[in-house]
Amino acid sequence: MTVWFTADTHFGHRNILIHSNRPWSCVEDMDEALIARWNDRVKRGDHVWHLGDFTWYPPRTTEYLARLNGEVHLVMGNHDRMGVMKRAGFVTVEQLRRIQVEDQDIVLCHYAMRVWQKSHYGAWMLYGHSHGTLPDNPDALSIDVGVDARNYAPISFEEVREIMKTKRFAPVDHHGEED
Repeated sequence: MTVWFTADTHFGHRNILIHSNRPWSCVEDMDEALIARWNDRVKRGDHVWHLGDFTWYPPRTTEYLARLNGEVHLVMGNHDRMGVMKRAGFVTVEQLRRIQVEDQDIVLCHYAMRVWQKSHYGAWMLYGHSHGTLPDNPDALSIDVGVDARNYAPISFEEVREIMKTKRFAPVDHHGEED
């Protein structure tokens, strides 16, 4: 089983093609390409953490989800509606989540944070929302896992780990200092 992360698919959202300069001519082509790229990487038994803005068109949420491989957990974004998402069939639906993968603490949120739970102990922060426009901080163990920043496909835990190896922790508050 592989653990994957993604965000900001915006299935069914015509205007995201313009807002995020996506390379498709119509929303139907975008949706099909995103589903194909997802399913090329993710296998049926894998776990996927989607960090918000799954779809723009709530009536089709269940349909989109049914076409995607993996057991999909949702950390809600600003375009997600709790009731719709809970009924759609996600394994979990939450506003914020802390998980562990291979003893690595990871905080998951739609929005980027400057500090997060256990950040001063090496916890990672994965986010979406900014569609690849928020400059990466080499001093923070955080990255944008949204499709616009990751070649329109989920990114694996292993790929995240390799990116994090290139970063260094630089505390922004007293929690990173020795007592």
